[in-house]
Amino acid sequence: MATHKKRKRETVAVELEDLNMRAAALLYDMAAMQPTERSQFGYKRAAKAIAGLPMSVAEVVAAGTLREIPFVGPSSARVIVECVETGSSPTVDSALAASSKASQVAERRSQREHFLSHFVMQQALSDSGPASPELAGRGNYRGDFQMHSTWSDGTESLAVMAKACLALGHRCLGITDHSYGLPIARGMSMASVAKQHREIDKLNEEFDGTFRIFKGIEANILADGSLDLQPDERGMFEFVVASPHSQLRRPDDQTARMLGAVRNAGVAMLGHPRGRMFDKRAGVLADWDRVFAEAAKRNVAIELDGNWHRQDLDFALARRALDAGCIFALDSDAHSIGELRFSEYAIAHARLARIPAERVINCWSNQRLGKWMRALRIAD
Repeated sequence: MATHKKRKRETVAVELEDLNMRAAALLYDMAAMQPTERSQFGYKRAAKAIAGLPMSVAEVVAAGTLREIPFVGPSSARVIVECVETGSSPTVDSALAASSKASQVAERRSQREHFLSHFVMQQALSDSGPASPELAGRGNYRGDFQMHSTWSDGTESLAVMAKACLALGHRCLGITDHSYGLPIARGMSMASVAKQHREIDKLNEEFDGTFRIFKGIEANILADGSLDLQPDERGMFEFVVASPHSQLRRPDDQTARMLGAVRNAGVAMLGHPRGRMFDKRAGVLADWDRVFAEAAKRNVAIELDGNWHRQDLDFALARRALDAGCIFALDSDAHSIGELRFSEYAIAHARLARIPAERVINCWSNQRLGKWMRALRIAD
């Protein structure tokens, strides 16, 4: 039975067809081969426009309105039409054969795997898929557990972020400003943490049970798997997210580092585990099945970070984490109000991986969340 369920999930992923993303990727290939930043910029703008379309690019081509899309010029349009008609592009193939940058293009292609376009993301949110337990979705999503405010590198105050979440229909949030070990992100000192916690207490009192802010922190995973917060400092928070922000382009295996991160006392969540970035880096290389097994053993949530440029973990790796018995967090990693909607990409990846809502902390009640957080704080 377990093998049958695994095969069903694999079928869902294999059958995923994202023509918009395929066309956008071909435009990024063209950008990578250009001799100047200006010519690169043109193809990149067109690629972003196609990736962000609310409908299938095939519909646009059929309607003859492709050139009406902002930033899509004749060169980009030719590549897109070829992609829609054949699934590939002779124009790109020909340019690649004559280019000295074939190896760079191949590397960039590996940095774009399993990213979703806006259109396919919306499809995943609305598609019930094959018969299965209730999946995580916008209807049962209660709160976002990774976001940033002006206490670190966010652009909005904590109060503004909370009210924006409430306006989206959320009932709680976990604030996870950066810890002091990441100065580039204006990480908080422990003195600032104390001040932030007083603000949170005041806001929670004002919300009077209609909304709840949980006190979190995003700690940085160091090269040896330890964190930039000491155990007694971690104890000041209701939950700790451990995330990699360095050593993300190393070609060697970092399984020991990620296992060490999961094993740190007080860690509740492994944030954007690979640290990948669209068209820039593939992120941490590790034996993820071993990492997932350790996380499942310790009840540490694996995050699906919905930031469009991260989409980390993607549905394929998330499916493996589900098979390992993991629980999950589906978050926006928002640094502004507008980015709160990135949680929809995380939910979409979770639905493609067929993750039940029961295994998603964002769908849990405040009482269950509090119990889970307390258990992890006193572990070890």
